Amino acid sequence: MEKIRKALDLARAERTRLGVEPPVATLAEPPAVATLAEPADGAEPLPFPGTAKAMPPPRARVFTPDPGVLEDRRVLQQNSTSPAAEAFRLLRTQVLQRMEERNWRTLAIVSPGDDESRLEVAANLAAGIGADRRYHALLVDLDLRAPRLAELYGLQPEHGVDDVLAGAAAVEDCLYRPDGFERLVLLPARRPLARGSELLASPASRRLAGELRDRYPDRLVVCNLAPVLASDEALAFVPHVDCALVVVTESRTRRAELARAMDLLRRVPVVGTVLGNAAALKRSRE
Repeated sequence: MEKIRKALDLARAERTRLGVEPPVATLAEPPAVATLAEPADGAEPLPFPGTAKAMPPPRARVFTPDPGVLEDRRVLQQNSTSPAAEAFRLLRTQVLQRMEERNWRTLAIVSPGDDESRLEVAANLAAGIGADRRYHALLVDLDLRAPRLAELYGLQPEHGVDDVLAGAAAVEDCLYRPDGFERLVLLPARRPLARGSELLASPASRRLAGELRDRYPDRLVVCNLAPVLASDEALAFVPHVDCALVVVTESRTRRAELARAMDLLRRVPVVGTVLGNAAALKRSRE
C-alpha cells in the first residue's frame, strides 16, 4: 500500500514539474474493498443526466444470471447489505458527485496491468449506479484483447460490441439486461480480437462513443478497458471518454507500472484511484 501511494506521489510531482494537467489523483486508505482518491480537473463538460428529462430505457434482451455464477465471480446483488456492497455504494456516490460537478457522463475503468479486480470494480460500480433511481447505467466491455463481461454474468451473447465496431450489428441488437439488476444494461463483446486497438481508434469507435453517451440523457456509461501497459487499446479509446478511474491491487501492482500508466493517462481526467482487493471482497461475503 505504501509503495503504491509513493508511486502516485512521485507521478504527481513529475506532472507538476512539467506543468501537465490534470494532476494525478492520490490514493486514500481503503475500506474493505475500495476507496476513491481526490479528483483531477477535467475537460469541457457535457449535459449531465440529472439535468435533463429521462427517456425510456433502451430495448435490451433480458436474461437471468445464475446466482451461483455471480457469487463465484464476485458480482454483488444490488440489494446486498454486505460490507463489500456498502463500500461500493460509497464508491458509487463519490464517483457520481465528481462526475456531476464536471457534467461528465462516460467513465473508463482502467488498470496498469492485468488485474482481475478491474472488471469486478466496473461491474459492481455500474450496478450501484443503476440502483440510484436517478440514472441508468450501461456497462460496456471494451477490453477486446480479453473480453470477460459476458463470462462474468454467465451470458452467451448473439451479438456484441465487436460486431458493432465491425459494422455487422446495431447497438440495440447487442444490449442485455440481467434480471434482478435495476436500470443496468450490458454491452458485452463476443470474442477476443487480435487488433482491437485499430477498431477502438477508428471513426466507428468515435461514433459508437457518441451514440452511447448522447442517446439517453439519464444514462451513465461505464467502459471496461484493457490494461494500459498490456496493449494500446485503452489509449486508443480514452480520448472518447470524459474521465477515468484507475484500479490498482496491493501486492500485484508494481510501483513503476503505476507511475508509467499514470503518465500515459496524463491527458485524461482521472476522478480517482481505487484499491481493488478481490480477496477482501470474497471474504466479506462469506
